[in-house]
Amino acid sequence: MSRDSLFGESILWQGRPKGGFLPARYRTIAAVLAILSVVSVAFAVVAATAIHAHVGGMLAFAAWCATLALAAWRGPLLWEAGVEYLITDKHVIWRRGPIRRTIDRAAISYALIRWNPRAPGTGDLVLVRAVPTGALRRTLSLTLSDVVGPDRLWAIVRGLTPGMPLGDGDRPLAQRLDEDERVLWSGTPLASPWTLRRAATASVAAFLLAAAIRVVTGATPAIQRMVRTHALPVASSAVLIGAVALTVLLMLALASGIAYVACLRPGRLARQTRYLVTGTRVLIRRGHEELHLDRDRIAYVIAAPVKRLHDVFLVLDGPQARALAASGAFGEHTGDRLRPVLAAIEDAETVGTILRAPHVEPLRDAA
Repeated sequence: MSRDSLFGESILWQGRPKGGFLPARYRTIAAVLAILSVVSVAFAVVAATAIHAHVGGMLAFAAWCATLALAAWRGPLLWEAGVEYLITDKHVIWRRGPIRRTIDRAAISYALIRWNPRAPGTGDLVLVRAVPTGALRRTLSLTLSDVVGPDRLWAIVRGLTPGMPLGDGDRPLAQRLDEDERVLWSGTPLASPWTLRRAATASVAAFLLAAAIRVVTGATPAIQRMVRTHALPVASSAVLIGAVALTVLLMLALASGIAYVACLRPGRLARQTRYLVTGTRVLIRRGHEELHLDRDRIAYVIAAPVKRLHDVFLVLDGPQARALAASGAFGEHTGDRLRPVLAAIEDAETVGTILRAPHVEPLRDAA
């Protein structure tokens, strides 16, 4: 068995990203920048041919946007091609050339799995360590991106032999439990409350919609007068109209996307969320995301009332750190990232009693 050159530990698993799949956020960034580049070139063409203005700055901006769009479209894939992942006796290692990032297997608090809907059986495995809150709070995580069977890798990190049901993200969590693991409680969130962050995001969408309407109402009369008076050649007029229309469509698309994220997506995700408490773990499934938390990492359970429901926060414990790993109990906000919190549940007393009781280890290799 080969050994790692840094720690001298035996390598239990070694692999690379599957590659070929660009995350949606990068595709969105590339598309927006490409459209901005095209619009800038179109306005530069109109300004140069109609009023003979200097358009060097506009063309430079277009080139800058095009360069960033190309970087967002190809850059992540080129970077990922040189990445290698290792799981040793005591560490998980992310390596690219001379660059290394490591996390102690014994210090991992929980894992996040994001399944890739475009590539069944693959996804990201995010290993998170609980860190202190307050002035010492920071993010400490290691991501193994675009790997085959991320739940199988998580089983290896936990020191288990991966079972046959693992590796299929379409299977419900209850069908991918450890051997002899049993579900003690299950539930779903009963509400998706509005937060200040959601309200601010919705305000941005409203601002973009108002700006798009303002562009249409302001540009339409001017374009109509220009067409009637033949102030510009037909080709230049067509380019100008196309640039304005593309700008408005981009603003409407961004406003629609942001409005969906603020208004519709939280409720949709709440309907897709399922909480499971087993004898050894707390599991959360939300759409294509999963959170896997061993119960022996839970130090305290805090139930906070939210109207007539409760949020149950899980205070995590780890080597030299007792904290919530940015789960929100002390006021942290991490957007819509899946956290070790059972949000908006009704039966907080029952689940709290189960989680405060000693967890039950499964009987392995029993006769």
